[in-house]
Amino acid sequence: MAATVNLSSTPSNPISKLPSFSLNSPQKPSFSLFPNSSSFPCKPFSHSLKSQFITSSKNPISDLFPPNKSGPEGDIVSSFSDDDDKPREECGVVGIFGDPEASRLCYLALHALQHRGQEGAGIVAVNNNVLQTVTGVRLVSEVFNESKLDQLSGEMAIGHVRYSTAGSSMLKNVQPFVAGYRFGSVGVAHNGNLVNYRALRAMLEHNGSIFNTSSDTEVVLHLIAISKARPFLLRIVDACEKLEGAYSMVFVTGDKLVAVRDPYGFRPLVMGRRSNGAVVFASETCALDLIEATYEREVYPGEVLVVDKKDGVQSLCLMPHPEPKQCIFEHIYFALPNSLVFGRSVYESRRVFGDILATESPVDCDVVIAVPDSGVVAALGYAAKAGVPFQQGLIRSHYVGRTFIEPSQKIRDFGVKLKLSPVRGVLEGKRVVVVDDSIVRGTTSSKIVRLIKEAGAKEIHMRIASPPIIGSCYYGVDTPSAEELISNRMSVEEIRKFIGCDSLAFLPFDSLKKMLSTDSPKFCYACFSGKYPVMPREAKAKGVGDSMDDGLNAPLVSIDGHWIKGPPNFDLEKEIDPLYQQSKI
Repeated sequence: MAATVNLSSTPSNPISKLPSFSLNSPQKPSFSLFPNSSSFPCKPFSHSLKSQFITSSKNPISDLFPPNKSGPEGDIVSSFSDDDDKPREECGVVGIFGDPEASRLCYLALHALQHRGQEGAGIVAVNNNVLQTVTGVRLVSEVFNESKLDQLSGEMAIGHVRYSTAGSSMLKNVQPFVAGYRFGSVGVAHNGNLVNYRALRAMLEHNGSIFNTSSDTEVVLHLIAISKARPFLLRIVDACEKLEGAYSMVFVTGDKLVAVRDPYGFRPLVMGRRSNGAVVFASETCALDLIEATYEREVYPGEVLVVDKKDGVQSLCLMPHPEPKQCIFEHIYFALPNSLVFGRSVYESRRVFGDILATESPVDCDVVIAVPDSGVVAALGYAAKAGVPFQQGLIRSHYVGRTFIEPSQKIRDFGVKLKLSPVRGVLEGKRVVVVDDSIVRGTTSSKIVRLIKEAGAKEIHMRIASPPIIGSCYYGVDTPSAEELISNRMSVEEIRKFIGCDSLAFLPFDSLKKMLSTDSPKFCYACFSGKYPVMPREAKAKGVGDSMDDGLNAPLVSIDGHWIKGPPNFDLEKEIDPLYQQSKI
């Protein structure tokens, strides 16, 4: 049996001794096994799922949730500051098998994925069947040092970088999680968000489970622990069949590394290999590049990949397979431009977005600038198509953290000015096109327009390299509630007036889908359309965790002694009753 050693300052074993019971009635295994597969037999996906609902109003979100409600989050307090008004990816994962420097390579790969989460990081390494873990709050370079990496010896490791909302960056919630159960120990790192987390947790607690964190990831560990399937690999399959929502996960045991992606493939996960044969999994290919691993392929939606010394790489296929719904915002904002995501170059996607904007929303101008850094490639595409020079009109400071000391005398737009500095020589007296990747609440955009005006720009024309965002994400992206999204409340002209620019144009939704061509049906556009592939019928697990940690004021429901926020019309007993009916206690 594998032992577990925790090198962090707080316990990382969220599983207590659990009663033995099954969540599902006995059934035939719903998977297929393909040892050492180099191609995935379940591809291509030949059937698509119809939308679970159809909206006909001008604003699709208004049909989903009652007026003055923000959606399934209810009254969850937004974590967005006025000066950091962007959607935020919640995390990135790494897994390495078969390299004597696995933990150090994992550390470097996490550096490459730092943009996916800056508030917590952790690594679990396996040595002689013992799982050792180091986790900490803050950046990768601040969590790890030479002595800590020396403690993480072994040829197998998984890692995680985490983003969380304000107040919930607690060490106990930093992944990877490590748990001991009756057959050994298991570690897990998760990117995504489970939309049925609340019902699963309530059911598990009803049957005696004890939770140590406020993360939806811990539910997965409990489901693995109580599964009656054999071997371990099938316990993971059994657990994943009960999950709804987005999950790209890497697991580690005493002798195996496992990578799993949900059937919709919301969040990215790729596989590569180093020259010594070591297998690498990561959220983006930029992590493979840094540690000199060659990209082989994606982990397919609905696939479970198992790596061990005995059988090499094995592939299991979760059933059923809906049409994939990959997050389009990976190409718009989250991923680094040098990454391949969902088989496409992020750089090329963003360049084409700018090309489309210049073609469909042209304007007479003297210079094209970007809101750095995510707007740069789209701005280059716009400038090339328009035949107008691209210049750096805004300079970003890379030395500003999330907190800083404000002057006693109030300075207007202080936060934005700390991060962005206009270049007067580029802007003064010019007709300027400003390219940004998205507009969320509009607060930052209005401040940027003021900065550029104060630098002497003659005209300011905003071009946004995404369609208007009208819906919150429930699949692993931290976005404000629907009622906070400016495009959910205002027309394009109203937004233009609010921001204060001379003209405003978004990337047309139809043009985006046309650009994606035959791949278009494989992407999730819920934030643009309000049509959710998996209906978000309960609060985001992340929001739930924040309320438990922070005690924010909100409508509350009780789950066996834990107070969490309840979404509009949420009936906990109704949600978990089907799970009780399936349970055998």
